[in-house]
Amino acid sequence: MSRDEERPHDRWARRGAAFGIWYLRAVTFINVLGAVWVSLGNDIRRHNAADFFTPYLLTAGFASGAFSLFLAVTLRRRKRAAWILNLVLSGPFLLLVAVAMALAPEYRTHPRNWVSLALTLLFTVSLLVGRREFYAKGDRANPRLAALTAAGGLLVTSVLAALLVTVANGAPGAGTGSTGAAAAAQSAGASTFAERWRYGLLRLVSLAADDRGFPGIATPNWVNGTINVLSAALLVAVLWAAFRSVRAIDPITAEDEERLRALLARHGDRDSLGYFALRRDKSAVFSPSGKAAVTYRVVGGVSLASADPLGDPEAWPGAIERWLAEAREHGWAPAVMGASEEGGTIYARHGLDAWELGDEAIVDCAEFTLSGRAMRTVRQAYHRIERAGYTVRVRRHEDIPADEMARLVRVADDWRDGDTERGFSMALGRLGDPVDGRCVMLECSDAQGELRALLSFAPWGAKGLSLDLMRRDRDSDNGLMEFMVLELIQRAGEVGITQLSLNFAMFRSVFERGSRLGAGPVLRLWRSLLGFFSRWWQIESLYRANAKYRPVWEPRYMLFEKSTDVLRIGIAAARAEGFLEAPGLPKWLNRKRLEHGR
Repeated sequence: MSRDEERPHDRWARRGAAFGIWYLRAVTFINVLGAVWVSLGNDIRRHNAADFFTPYLLTAGFASGAFSLFLAVTLRRRKRAAWILNLVLSGPFLLLVAVAMALAPEYRTHPRNWVSLALTLLFTVSLLVGRREFYAKGDRANPRLAALTAAGGLLVTSVLAALLVTVANGAPGAGTGSTGAAAAAQSAGASTFAERWRYGLLRLVSLAADDRGFPGIATPNWVNGTINVLSAALLVAVLWAAFRSVRAIDPITAEDEERLRALLARHGDRDSLGYFALRRDKSAVFSPSGKAAVTYRVVGGVSLASADPLGDPEAWPGAIERWLAEAREHGWAPAVMGASEEGGTIYARHGLDAWELGDEAIVDCAEFTLSGRAMRTVRQAYHRIERAGYTVRVRRHEDIPADEMARLVRVADDWRDGDTERGFSMALGRLGDPVDGRCVMLECSDAQGELRALLSFAPWGAKGLSLDLMRRDRDSDNGLMEFMVLELIQRAGEVGITQLSLNFAMFRSVFERGSRLGAGPVLRLWRSLLGFFSRWWQIESLYRANAKYRPVWEPRYMLFEKSTDVLRIGIAAARAEGFLEAPGLPKWLNRKRLEHGR
C-alpha cells in the first residue's frame, strides 16, 4: 500500500511515531548541551530540584543524553521494547506532574510547568497513537544479558570511579586543588576507600547530587565529568544488551539447499552470482509459491541479501515481500549487495533505493581473441609465462580424487592472505566440498611440475562459470592469474562453457570517466580519492586487471531502505565479506561460526 492509499489511522500512527522520535532527539541535544554548557546545565538541574518541572527525560548530562539518544534510535528502529519502556517512564512522570499541579497551587503559577506538562502529554499521546508502528521484536536472551552487563559494568565502573577519586582528591587539609604524590596521599588519608567508592557511585548517578555527606572528599570538575561519562558508557552498554535485535535466523537446512539447487537448475543462467546463494552462513526465505527465494545473512542488525533473488522473476516480488516483512518484524535494516539491474529494479519497486557499486566483468569465450594491437600487452605477458614452462590443468571438482582435493585445499589455505576466509556475495567459502562437484579447478604448475597457483570457478547455469577463489604462491612469477584465465578462455570447450564472470570492479565508471578529457573537478577529485584508498584495498588495480580482457561490463547495485543506514550497512557488508571482524570474538570462534553457518 502506498502512502497515498494508506488509511487515516495508519497516517496518524506514522506521524505519532515520528513525533516521539524527534522529541527524544531534541531532548538528547539539550541534555548533551547542558553537560558541556555549565550555566544551562545548572538551570535545568535547579528547575528539577526547585519549583519547576522539566519535560520528560530532560535532566542535562552525558548519561541522560546517552539514554535519550539510545531510546530515539531504538524507537526509530521500531523496537517494541523501547516503546514499552518509554510509555512506562513517561506515563507515571506525566501523572506526577499533573497531580502536583492539581494539589499545589504554587506549581500552577509557573509557565514552565505548563510547558513541561504539555510536552510530556504530547509525547505520551504520540506513543499511544503510534503504537502500531513499533512492532520489532528483540532477542529472548536480552533480559539476562542486560542484567549481567549491568551487574558487571556497575562493579567495574564504580571501582574505576573510586580510584579516580582517590588519585584526584583535594579535600581541605590536603590543599584544595593540590597535586603530586604527597598531596594525593594526604588527601586520601582523610577518607576511607569505602567512602570514596560510595562517592564514586553518587557521581555515577548524577553530577548534581548533594556531596555534603563526604567532608573528606573534594574532587575537581573533570573527575566528576569523567565518572559521569563512565556511567553514560555503562548505560549505553546495558541498553544495547536490552534492545538487541534477534541475532540471526537459522541458516539454510539440507532441505532448503535442495530447493535452492532446484531453482538454480531451472533459472541459474539468469545471474552469474546465483550459485553463491548456497553459502551455508546464509538463510533463505521463499515466495508463497516456492518458485523464488531471497538468501541473506544478518550482520550487526542488517539483513544483508546478496545478488538477485533465485528462481522465476515473476515470483521474485513474493520472496522480496517476505524478506522485507521478516526484516521489519525483527528490526533489521534491509539491504542488498551486488544486485543486477533487473534485480535492482524489482527491489526498488518495494521501496528500496539503489546505489551503483561498480561493474562485473563478463567475458564471452567465443568472441575473445588475443589478436590485435589492443591486446598486445596481454599477449606478450601470456607468452612470457608460457615460455617459462608453466602449464595449466583444468578439471571439474568432481573429477579430482579426494586425496588430491585435500592437498589442494591445504595448499590454498597456506597461500591465503590472512586467517580470515573472505567473501560473501561473490564467494562460496568452502573449497573442496563434495556437493560442489560442478565447480571448475585450474591448477598452474611451473616447469618443474611444482604447483604455483589455483583458481576455482562456481557454476553459472549450464554454460558459464563465475570466479570464486584465487590463490598463488607468493614466490611465483607475476602474471600467473592472467595466464590461467586466458588458458581457461581458450580451452572453454573442455568444460563446456561459453562465458566467464571475473572479478567485481568497484566504482569502475569513476576510474573510466574520471580519466577522460573534459572530466569535471568533482569526478576527478572522486577518482583521486579512490586512487589513494587503492593503496590498501586494490580498488583501481582490480579494475585494471579486469579491463585487460576487454570484457562486457555489467553494473551491480547496493540497495537500502533508508539513507541514514548506509554507514551501518557498509560496516555490516565489510564484516560479511571478511574485511572486518566483530570486536571481542576470537578468530577461532569466528571461524567456527562460519563453518556452522551461525
